[in-house]
Amino acid sequence: MAPSQTLVCAAVLALAVLQALASDTFIAVVYEHTVILPRTIHKVSPDDALALMNRNMDVLEGAIKEAAQQGARIIVTPEDGIYGWVFTRETIYPYLEDIPDPEVNWIPCTDPTRFGRAPVQERLSCMARNNSIYVVANIGDKKPCNSSDPKCPSDGRYQYNTDVVFDTEGKLVARYHKYNLFRQETQFNYPKEPEFITFETPFGKFGIFTCFDILFREPAVVLATELQVDTVLFPTAWMNVLPFLTAVEFHSAWAMGMGVNLLSANTHNTIMSMTGSGLFTPHGPAMYYYNSKTKEGRLLVAELSARPRLSPNYPAAVNWSSYATSVKNYSGENKTFPGAVRRDIFTFSELKHKAGNHTVCQKDLCCHLTYQMSNKSKDEVYVLGAFDGLHGSVIKYHWQICTLLKCKSTDLSTCGQPSETAQTKFAMFSLSGTFGTNYVFPEVLYSGVQLAPGEFEVLSDGRLQSKNGTSKPLLTVTLFGRCYEKDLPHPLRSFLWTTVYFRKQGKAEPFQILEL
Repeated sequence: MAPSQTLVCAAVLALAVLQALASDTFIAVVYEHTVILPRTIHKVSPDDALALMNRNMDVLEGAIKEAAQQGARIIVTPEDGIYGWVFTRETIYPYLEDIPDPEVNWIPCTDPTRFGRAPVQERLSCMARNNSIYVVANIGDKKPCNSSDPKCPSDGRYQYNTDVVFDTEGKLVARYHKYNLFRQETQFNYPKEPEFITFETPFGKFGIFTCFDILFREPAVVLATELQVDTVLFPTAWMNVLPFLTAVEFHSAWAMGMGVNLLSANTHNTIMSMTGSGLFTPHGPAMYYYNSKTKEGRLLVAELSARPRLSPNYPAAVNWSSYATSVKNYSGENKTFPGAVRRDIFTFSELKHKAGNHTVCQKDLCCHLTYQMSNKSKDEVYVLGAFDGLHGSVIKYHWQICTLLKCKSTDLSTCGQPSETAQTKFAMFSLSGTFGTNYVFPEVLYSGVQLAPGEFEVLSDGRLQSKNGTSKPLLTVTLFGRCYEKDLPHPLRSFLWTTVYFRKQGKAEPFQILEL
């Protein structure tokens, strides 16, 4: 047989093996971890830093073993889950390791000193290898630099908030440097360019990013829409912000809006309002957890579609403005008033009756609502609200929001303030808006900050509507739109990048994107 024929036969055989091993579904786990935090804000020795990280990894190892026993193929653990978050640039340094590019083909469990001291990577690798499970964790990376690099920090190193993924053999298969740092993450550097990290498994194509990244185009939208990942791995340390940005609320909505699975593992810290993890799908939550009362974490397990886009019941494409632009604005008692949701000034209209039609507009956005309450509480006020503008005090990004919202009290000045409980149920609602974006995320939140799986639907013309009323009292119904092209340039990055690189199967390849 000719060598070329041999290669062809080998390729065909390899493809056949992969297809045979491919799974239609897989069991996934996320772990909401109560992080053991440092006892001091001062710099500690490397040994003391490792001792703290080992205490957290002891807990994570128990979760990983339990996940493997339940047949899980992959587990996601939280951002900051190994050392916490109360650091300066200097005090976090003893916790950092040099994390190599995955193309080096490295199994830290069997070759721990190949790239210097790396006890955290060694232990994570061994957890994955010993339990035959993919392990996703968040740690810190350090990279030396010198004066030849004009961007090199004065202390001679870059420090990155970093996600790592180890496969069932313990091999490092993915490394991601968080691109959109939250404003308090001054201990870390911004990467010079966004990374779009993907890797293939027998149970689908995966991408990964971290926490604040989910609110921006790079890398989140690129992974979901252009690189077509099936599942996003999402370590986060998310501080819940009502009414629109609680973890389970927005992360579930993002998965539905993007049409992908999202494995969201949050840190658990009630003092910092951190809770809310889940396994979210294009159809809604497969499993989720939100509890601001207990100090305990939670292991969440669910079986997911490995390739949701190939499913016969994959959600149809939505034209988010189709219905709203085809109808006239509803007339009637639609007096409006301004109200603040944090710093954002909404235009609100009170729902004074148990049923009706309302329209509220702000700038280019008009929001239409048809509703009927089933048991209106006299002690509660609901409004229809619209917001079309920039959000954020330092990093400014553009939102378009239509919302049916419960006010904190009957005083209209409280509309937009956080409210966790309600008494009023709705027999029906239908919400739509004249959105100027294709990126809209549908949210329905019940009393007690609980989701409403299976109780609402998004029609192809952009209407978010109830199926059979609400089974629980309603906090919010929201269409959360993002106009990425209207975001202002990032004030903490000194230049823009138009050519970036994504990593696929160990190779770095150029990828052209729009400027921020």
